[in-house]
Amino acid sequence: MDLAVILAAAENAGTAAEHTEEHKSEVPFFVAGAIFAAFAILISVYGFKRPEFPATAGAARAVMSVGAMLMVAAVGTAIYVAL
Repeated sequence: MDLAVILAAAENAGTAAEHTEEHKSEVPFFVAGAIFAAFAILISVYGFKRPEFPATAGAARAVMSVGAMLMVAAVGTAIYVAL
């Protein structure tokens, strides 16, 4: 065998391995995003039906905390999938 043929085969094997690289699943992002969207819709509907919602400052902090955690989860899974 010629050395040039062996080197060309080695180069092609390296590039083929790069193209068959495993991609991360996007399912965690879709799940986190869907939960975040459903939470936002439910809170909006409930808030329109009950103008006094949330009744206390503690309840307001709890609702905001849950929303912030869901947002961090959605953004975090998006970053995880992208990297």
